[in-house]
Parts: sequence; structure tokens; C-alpha cells
Amino acid sequence: MGVAEIAESMKARVEAGSFDKVVKFDCGDDGVLVIDNQSISTTDAEADCTIGIALDDLESMIAGELDPTAAFMQGKLKVEGDMSVAMKLGQVL
Repeated sequence: MGVAEIAESMKARVEAGSFDKVVKFDCGDDGVLVIDNQSISTTDAEADCTIGIALDDLESMIAGELDPTAAFMQGKLKVEGDMSVAMKLGQVL
């Protein structure tokens, strides 16, 4: 699954949520996923928080197979910017 498919699978949750920040999942050469308030896109943009993560790990996290805290502790994701924004992601994941 690519970032476009992940974005499509999350679209309803993001639009129905109350997330009020901008967060970017940066999957390197595989692309980016940007959640901007109640919208989601695969177009790169400035963000309050950028999360560096491999596409496979992002897919596992969205599927509920990878705990975000465990992924952070294992070095599978790196957070740049406002850490409190990353902590609010449970609303849309």
C-alpha cells in the first residue's frame, strides 16, 4: 500500500475528527502524508510536527498493528517539531 492508499483509508476518520494541527508523516522516497486539521493529502507542506517513518511501519501503525509509543521507543519513528501534536494523533489513528 502506498501513501495515497493510506490517505484514502484514513480520510473519513480525519474529516470526522477534531484534530486542529498540521502533522506530516515523511516516508522518505515513498512520499508524504499531511493531515491538516480535518483534511488529508499527499502533497508536501509545512507542518507543526513532522514524523519520519518507513512506509511499512506507517501502514502497520494505521492498521493498529504497531503501537506508536513502542515505535518511537524502538526508533522506528522520529518526531521533529511540536511533540504535543504527535501525542494528539490518537484522535485520527
